[in-house]
Amino acid sequence: MRDVVYSMGVSLDGYVVGPDGSFDWSVPDEEVFALATDEVRRVGVYLLGRRLYETMAYWETVDQNPAHDHSTVGFARIWRALPKVVFSSTLSEVRGNTRLASGSLAEEIARLRAEPGEGDIAVGGATLAAQAADLGLVDEFRLRVYPVLVGGGVPFFPRGERRQDLRLVESRTVGGRVGGEIVYLRYRVER
Repeated sequence: MRDVVYSMGVSLDGYVVGPDGSFDWSVPDEEVFALATDEVRRVGVYLLGRRLYETMAYWETVDQNPAHDHSTVGFARIWRALPKVVFSSTLSEVRGNTRLASGSLAEEIARLRAEPGEGDIAVGGATLAAQAADLGLVDEFRLRVYPVLVGGGVPFFPRGERRQDLRLVESRTVGGRVGGEIVYLRYRVER
């Protein structure tokens, strides 16, 4: 059965977006970008909320600019080929190798897990990923912890009342940026 994975940059105080809506503090350096590219390379399908879909639409055509470096072009090609499912009540159409979800998040994940296929089922967008976590659908959390305190905003983890025990399967430092290195953590959900 395919794993559902939630991977995102997070501030040390636990937020993916600051109180002002910005996430400029999580711009990756080359090493962190390579880590994110490797993760996406192992994904079989990516589930996105509307806001993340709109942000990531940039990658659908960025590789057509010959001025971009090899890593940017490489990620764009992987992203464009990757099947994506967008959960939105406001969008009526999507572009590229993308479709709008036809059912609930739980139904979509159950259907994707039942289908033959390889690669993880990635879920992104803080609101959508928190919903998946709150429903107990996430198998693995992958955090890139940035050395910054933003003081509030959109939390990485859902604020539900349900306990989830986790097991650390990987930890390392990556990248080097002003303010320090990023800590990469992978936790499996204990069931």
